Amino acid sequence: MIDCFILGMNGSGCTIQAEKRETAHSGQGLDELGGRTISIESKTPLLDKVETPADLRTLDGSELQQVADELRQEVIDAVSRTGGHLGAGLGVVELTVALHYVFDTPTDRLIWDVGHQAYPHKILTGRRDRIRTLRQPGGLYGFTKRVESEYDPFGAAHSSTSISAGLGMAVARDLDGRDNNVIAVIGDGAMSAGMAYEAMNNAGSLWSRLIVILNDNDMSIAPPVGAMSAYLSRLISSRSYRSLRHVASQMADKFPRPMAQAFKRAEEYARGMVTGGTLFEELGFYYVGPIDGHNIDHLLPVLRNVRDEARGGPIMVHVVTHKGHGYSPAEKSADKFHGVGKFDVVTGTQAKSKSNAPSYTSVFAKALIAEAEQDDKIIAITAAMPAGTGVDKFAAKFPARAFDVGIAEQHAVTFAAGLASEGYRPFAAIYSTFLQRAYDQVVHDVAIQRLPVRFAIDRAGLVGADGPTHAGSYDTTYLASLPGFVVMAAADEAELMHMVATAAAIDDGPSAVRYPRGNGVGVDLPERGTPLEIGKGRVIRQGTVVAILSFGAHLKEAQKAADELAARGLPTTVADARFAKPLDTELVRRLAMEHEVMIIIEEGAIGGFATHVLQYLAVEGMLDGGLKIRPMILPDRFVAHGSPEGMYQDAGLDPPSIVETALAALGRETEAVAAKPA
Repeated sequence: MIDCFILGMNGSGCTIQAEKRETAHSGQGLDELGGRTISIESKTPLLDKVETPADLRTLDGSELQQVADELRQEVIDAVSRTGGHLGAGLGVVELTVALHYVFDTPTDRLIWDVGHQAYPHKILTGRRDRIRTLRQPGGLYGFTKRVESEYDPFGAAHSSTSISAGLGMAVARDLDGRDNNVIAVIGDGAMSAGMAYEAMNNAGSLWSRLIVILNDNDMSIAPPVGAMSAYLSRLISSRSYRSLRHVASQMADKFPRPMAQAFKRAEEYARGMVTGGTLFEELGFYYVGPIDGHNIDHLLPVLRNVRDEARGGPIMVHVVTHKGHGYSPAEKSADKFHGVGKFDVVTGTQAKSKSNAPSYTSVFAKALIAEAEQDDKIIAITAAMPAGTGVDKFAAKFPARAFDVGIAEQHAVTFAAGLASEGYRPFAAIYSTFLQRAYDQVVHDVAIQRLPVRFAIDRAGLVGADGPTHAGSYDTTYLASLPGFVVMAAADEAELMHMVATAAAIDDGPSAVRYPRGNGVGVDLPERGTPLEIGKGRVIRQGTVVAILSFGAHLKEAQKAADELAARGLPTTVADARFAKPLDTELVRRLAMEHEVMIIIEEGAIGGFATHVLQYLAVEGMLDGGLKIRPMILPDRFVAHGSPEGMYQDAGLDPPSIVETALAALGRETEAVAAKPA
């Protein structure tokens, strides 16, 4: 119910202002001015009855489409207020309802690959009252998370892990002697990753019963679906058909081998012509589909059939859906409203950022295009994130020199290494968190061979609402430890342009430049970057007592802290290291010798830039003379999602924390406590 409390109206009686409060059920509201009782029906009467999937299973099957319609509206309203991933969730509303209706979750394990399509799942599994806290500080996580609900058996935010995890759960079930179902839902995009095929290959060689739902939401591998396809899917998923097929297989074995093989090939060919499932059959899966993922009447009988199949072995159910289904602005959007900010439900118009500064991603694209205009050997590579990395802009200008390899970071890195070995200058534009998936290739195929692959590392540092799974916390640590790597971090958008030019000029080994998510600081940009001197930082302002050495985009926070320290009578030097490797040892030595306190700041975990500075100072004996040195890095924990500013405050890397650290190092603890925000 929505209770409306009438607060007043204008003289003509035309305008009524009301405060709305949402409650669970339809009922009555009170007009506090006139004392009238107003009955207002809920817009989601069936969904209001569903607290958990057990409640859903008490409904009649004929009511499920209405539940789905109400669930879709609830998702749209919630995401319009919080922002988040919308299109994928809208595409699986009917599938989510059908899965929870047919299967006994949470006893039956339901795994959502990636998890950005799991908002409808969260609403149906006891989290509706918190759905408008999605991706907000202290609120629901934007993906599945084990500690959040027993209905999230496996946490995810990176793609293509569901089949592997599901197979592990299925084998554990078999070893325990249990009989619950394990269902993994994976999208066709996630099927572009090699890990999915590794898992299917392993599953096909085992006899553990695993159900994989292929959510094909781009029509990329699906033939047309309809009534005949639905009928055939019901037929081939039925126990009678599978039993008949088993008998036929046994009979074929009684014939001479050439004839038996001919029977088998004919059956596989027939099924492949009808359903397109030959590839999955070759991997050892029993294939069913494709079926219309928005038609609950088609979904229910097929899901029941695969649920009730007592024989072992993996089953692949191919479901065709459409991202953004049921919401016109999302259906018309080129990216199907994949990730959105807050938006107007009626028009779909998204709230715009108020910053006038360009995003770091767009600046990277500008810089790379400027280099490519002068050098036809420059290549751009991305792993399924062309818009997210700016490679789409490069591709519009140089379509023959841009490559989107799909969700295949391992391949992307070795592909770039192959290009580099032939004299090309590849830039692999990959988010920091996703580059983690290709670390062996970075070491084995790039670093050991000293191939000049350039890594453009977007989303470095804490990233906000996507939380710890997407934070770029470790790239400095895992790259700067490799021999021969040049590792840079941009303090602002102009520095990013210069570092792209620097990377383009490096031809004797690998290099990387890291930069954050979001907008720059508003500095003027050159038309083209100028290569920097390798391994040389810069001094931004000069002081005498405290030195702040910043690596990366926290330079502006360092400057704010320096202003506060100067106001307290503590002249502070601020330096931008630019390079973690090779380290500007001359700059580090000078800062150590000329200041009483030295603070090192980076947006990364232990083992990164600060560790390299400390290693140098220790080896040189510069820690023996009383220098007060304080590294400020990300804490040894995963920082919970929130705004980027809030996350850095939580991590102790905001300007007040820098001031507090400097004052405490100087023995001015009282001032340090006063400097810390309440």
